[in-house]
Amino acid sequence: MSRPEPSSAIPWLAYASLALSTSLVGSYVGLSKLLVLVFPVFLLAWLRFGMAAVFMLPWLRRAPHEPRLDGRTRGLLFLESFLGNFLFSICLLYGLRASSAVVAGVILAGIPAAVALLSRIVLGERIAPRVAAGIALSVAGIALVALGRSGAAMAGTSTWGALLVLGAVFCEACYVVIGKRLTQDLPPRRISALINLWGLVLVTPLGLWQAMSFDFASVQPGSWGLLLFYALAASMVTVWLWMHGLQQVPAARAGVFMVFLPIATALVGLLWLGESISLLQALAYALALAGVLLATWPDSPAQPQRMAG
Repeated sequence: MSRPEPSSAIPWLAYASLALSTSLVGSYVGLSKLLVLVFPVFLLAWLRFGMAAVFMLPWLRRAPHEPRLDGRTRGLLFLESFLGNFLFSICLLYGLRASSAVVAGVILAGIPAAVALLSRIVLGERIAPRVAAGIALSVAGIALVALGRSGAAMAGTSTWGALLVLGAVFCEACYVVIGKRLTQDLPPRRISALINLWGLVLVTPLGLWQAMSFDFASVQPGSWGLLLFYALAASMVTVWLWMHGLQQVPAARAGVFMVFLPIATALVGLLWLGESISLLQALAYALALAGVLLATWPDSPAQPQRMAG
């Protein structure tokens, strides 16, 4: 049974952790694109999980006050990594190949709504009307960003590609909902280390397959340094921040913070890559941020938010 979130106090630290986590993910999207030019996809994932696992070894140790892992928790940890790391990446990468960026962006904008739906079904969370309105605003804002990029929205999109991207949306929603369950029993650092370890196990066969034909001598020292930074940021920092925030925030409300991912990506492009943002896109991002504010505004003390576990 999950503990109710006190509605009289704003969990600023939890909100900051969630926003920073998704912002970091969005900011190193460009970084991952650079690394994919050097390493094959599965080899890159294998090296990322492997490097992070070395640094996260101390996080695997169980503290004296922590319960031992039971079968249910082990299963949730596996699903968290399988759906949120492994299957999400496969669905997204192959879905993007068969979809236009516009269609993929519109579908991915539905992540907050998918999180809200699953949190209602799986966790029994009550979605307040104001939170639902905030989710709708966020989804509409990010969808407008995607639609504003091109007039030919359906060009180059197959049904299979769209379905794969939709699968990635629900994989990410499962990641949020399962993560909420896990934070009730385990600390964020141990969750991060365990799901990273499962990610390493899952991707090892494919990583080894690509490593057998890869010329490691051709990789420049700068690329190795970039890979190490990416591994620590993607597997340690962002996951820990996300799980830390989930401890205090209902899953549906946490899902709204996914809008910071495309916003951070756009800001990196604007500030460092010389890209431009249209007026429509700026208004759309403002709409998405308004949705976050609406969804996270504190409830009145007379109407506490209840969560069923």
